[in-house]
Amino acid sequence: MSASDSHKKRFHGGCHCGAVRFEVKAPKDFSAVSCNCSICAMTGYLHLIVPASDFRLTKGDKQLITYSFNTGVAKHHFCGVCGIKSFYVPRSNPDGFSVNVRCLEGVEGRHAVESFDGQNWEANAASLKHLSDEDQG
Repeated sequence: MSASDSHKKRFHGGCHCGAVRFEVKAPKDFSAVSCNCSICAMTGYLHLIVPASDFRLTKGDKQLITYSFNTGVAKHHFCGVCGIKSFYVPRSNPDGFSVNVRCLEGVEGRHAVESFDGQNWEANAASLKHLSDEDQG
């Protein structure tokens, strides 16, 4: 276990119908990111970005439908049964995952929310890069 793991907690989450389930290790007191880009604004997505090693899909691989647009880097994964996007591979952090805080169990209203200007993505993307670093604490 690395030094940063002692500051992390395992959270469980998934889609609305339960066909897709995952677990994620994240700081116990994380800040969610609210983005104003077109897809995040329309879906009300609240981001928690983690390294790929801190994310594990536990159920529903065959239920996932992937949507990609613009540069094709981001891989938006939706449950093919209920349509919920509970996690995806973000363009800003293609080496990690973004999980929707609203799809995590037991975290409602307990974490700070920071704003990200996704409408001006190119100018602001670098501010998110550190979130999928393995050694973040």
